[in-house]
Amino acid sequence: MAEDLEDFEEGEGSESAARKSGGGKLKKVLLFIVLPVLVLIGAGAGAYFSGAADALMTKLGFGQEPEPVAVEAPKTGLYYDLPDMLVNLNTSGRKQSFLKIRVSLELPDAAAVQQVEAAMPRVIDQFQVYLRELRVEDLQGSAGMYRLREELLIRVSAAVKPAKVSDILFKEMLVQ
Repeated sequence: MAEDLEDFEEGEGSESAARKSGGGKLKKVLLFIVLPVLVLIGAGAGAYFSGAADALMTKLGFGQEPEPVAVEAPKTGLYYDLPDMLVNLNTSGRKQSFLKIRVSLELPDAAAVQQVEAAMPRVIDQFQVYLRELRVEDLQGSAGMYRLREELLIRVSAAVKPAKVSDILFKEMLVQ
C-alpha cells in the first residue's frame, strides 16, 4: 500500500509537470504568435483610420490618386476706417472708466462705401449710444470682445441699410 501511495504521488507529480509544461507552451504561443498578430491588427486599424494607409496604398499604386480640387481664393472686400471714438463707460462708483475704440468695417464693394459715408452720423450715433451703456465687466475676455463685435455689427448694419457690412475689425481698443 505504501508503494501504491508512492506511485500515486509520482503519477500526480508527472501529471502536474505535464500540465505545467503544457501551460508554458500555451504562454509561449500567446506571447510569440497571438500577441504580435494583435499588435499588427491594431497598427493596421490605426493606419486605416488615420488615413496613412490610403497614402501608402496610393504610393504603391493600389489606389487612385484624388483629383486636384480648385480652391477659390477668399473674397476680401474693402475696408473702411471709422473715426476714433472715446466714450465714458457706465460705472456705479465715483471712478470714471473710458473706452477708446478704433474699428474698420469690411464692405463688399465701393457702392457700399458711399452708402456708409452717407449714413456716417447715424453710425456714430448708434455706436455712441451703445458703448456708453457698457460696463467694464462687459468688455472683459474674448467673450466680451465677441459680444461687442456682434452688437456693433447689428447696429451698423441697421444704420447703413440696404448696404451690407460683412464684418467689424477692431484696430484698437483701450479701457481705462
